[in-house]
Amino acid sequence: MAKPYNSINLSFFSGKRLKIFLHITVWLFIFILPAYLINNDSNLDLSSMSRSYEQILLYAIIFYVNYLWLTPKLFFKKKIVLYFVTSLVLIGIMTGINEVTFRRFGDGFPRHRPEGMKPQNFQPAPGVPMMPKEPGQFEQKRPPKNWPIYNFIITTFFISGFGMGLCFSDKLIQNEKERKEAEKENLNTELAFLKNQINPHFFFNTLNNIYSLVQTNVDDGQKAILQLSKLMRYLLYETDKGDKLLSQEIDFMKTYIELMKLRISDKVTLMVSFPEEYTDVSIPPLLFLPFIENAFKHGISYRRSSFVNIMLKVIPGKISFECSNSIGNKGEDLIKADYGIGLENVKKRLAILFPGHHDLKIVESDSSYNIALQIDIQYLAS
Repeated sequence: MAKPYNSINLSFFSGKRLKIFLHITVWLFIFILPAYLINNDSNLDLSSMSRSYEQILLYAIIFYVNYLWLTPKLFFKKKIVLYFVTSLVLIGIMTGINEVTFRRFGDGFPRHRPEGMKPQNFQPAPGVPMMPKEPGQFEQKRPPKNWPIYNFIITTFFISGFGMGLCFSDKLIQNEKERKEAEKENLNTELAFLKNQINPHFFFNTLNNIYSLVQTNVDDGQKAILQLSKLMRYLLYETDKGDKLLSQEIDFMKTYIELMKLRISDKVTLMVSFPEEYTDVSIPPLLFLPFIENAFKHGISYRRSSFVNIMLKVIPGKISFECSNSIGNKGEDLIKADYGIGLENVKKRLAILFPGHHDLKIVESDSSYNIALQIDIQYLAS
């Protein structure tokens, strides 16, 4: 009995949800960082933390305006000059706001310092240059007064560039996704064309078999018609719905083989093996039928002993299919037929559906024709 294939569903952590989750995580870390630093550094106070949060807010505005609007609406629309002018205006506005908050909070140093932390108690480190303030007095050299503004402007340029780069990355991912969807649509069209080639070919052979059978045995002919109607129902109403379960394909192949058994003679040795218990997976329909069809078409001889062997196994991580038959009609007819257009079509389908995840081996000798196919189950479930 077939067992359903279980796989972990990670669809929640993909696409837009994943992007939003990552953005929230990064900004949570950034907002937690000032509180962490003030808790571990006695030189910082609530005023410093408030100053940090206001700057983070300004950086976030610059980032998201660039990421969500300027880059996609201006830069990607070839409005390069307008993009840079608008970016500079945005940076100028944010710098002005930052300067106002800077004056409000002072120079960013703690307002409430312990007695030992007062400026007059600071002693310069050895080797640090000193500048005279008044005769006989020196003070430690400090950064330029406007350095915080320069630092803010430089940081905003980096953040704007990061926002643009991330937007470019999203654009590349979206373009790749659209390319794959277009490629998939083209593949679906080609696969539909190939499958439509298989179906008429299959019916043509089967109707010929039933026509021959009705002339010799009416009862078997009626049974064959019922079997064919079951196959037609599956082909016409099921295969157009996309992938089918392996169990459904096995039932289909069993029905087809039962239909073929009605026309073979006692000189034909038929060996069929399908698994009883296996992992059931969804597979493209009619993958194995052309092999079986050609085995009966070209492997049966009514004048001498012949054989058809069909075996399907589900081994860890793979589906293994083997089909071998004797050469019943060796000669020019066989060369022209080339084992039917169905075999060529299924080769193309395998190459399209399982690139790098299938192994098809065809070995032909003077007396037999052997096919071995393995398909990666993990690739089917992905």
